[in-house]
Amino acid sequence: MSYRRQNRAAWNRLAEQQSQFTHVATDEECHDPLGTLDARGWLPKSVHGMDVLCLAAGGGWQSVLYASAGAKVTVVDISPSMLRLDEREASRRNLEIRTIEGSMDDLSMLRDESFHIVHQPVSTCYVPNIAAVYGEIARVSRDGGLYISQHKQPTSLQITHRDAEDRYVIGTEYYREGPLPRAADTSYRETGAAEFLHRWDELVGELCRAGYVLEDLREPFRADPQAAPGHFRHRGRFTAPYVRLKARRLARNDVTEESTGIWTP
Repeated sequence: MSYRRQNRAAWNRLAEQQSQFTHVATDEECHDPLGTLDARGWLPKSVHGMDVLCLAAGGGWQSVLYASAGAKVTVVDISPSMLRLDEREASRRNLEIRTIEGSMDDLSMLRDESFHIVHQPVSTCYVPNIAAVYGEIARVSRDGGLYISQHKQPTSLQITHRDAEDRYVIGTEYYREGPLPRAADTSYRETGAAEFLHRWDELVGELCRAGYVLEDLREPFRADPQAAPGHFRHRGRFTAPYVRLKARRLARNDVTEESTGIWTP
């Protein structure tokens, strides 16, 4: 599919250019891997022996940290160049990490109910159908399994440029179908990638309909009152770029139309 080819090429290029998005885990971070991964306290106190899927998470960060904490780690990513970073860092640290080249919306290479935890950094914007991603995650997750993810907020992806008074303009329709057009403002866009806007009813609603309950939701703070116009932290003063979700897979026998929804512990 064209979006897969385009995004594979874009992320291969970012990896080869040593982009900021290809930051591998440092020795200091590996001394306290769960603390590094989990500032919000969403993970269990130990992941030792757990099966963890790092989804669309190539690059040698999440995978290395989970493996350093004793988890059995599988990484699925569309970019072979990003996966090579996981393999390199795993070899350097004598860690076992399984890497698989594939797209997040087709996990047919993975068995049903395989994982205790699925951890997905910002990436659902690179596929047109988020329901397909959630359906695959639900299939490969065990009952009670944890899904931790971060997504680009739709309003942030609607911004196209900054006007003469340094206001950020929403120039893309909320109900747009297909890949996003090029935009003058690229603060939270990856050059060369095909990106898609997912509305809130898709980001949260489709997750619930896939058999998850939402346990927490956070908006990472990306604003700086001292940032100059045009800087990504100046833009962060006007709209939050990301949302983080903590969700729990319902037991399959418990999944009904009435049981899927938002739950606050």
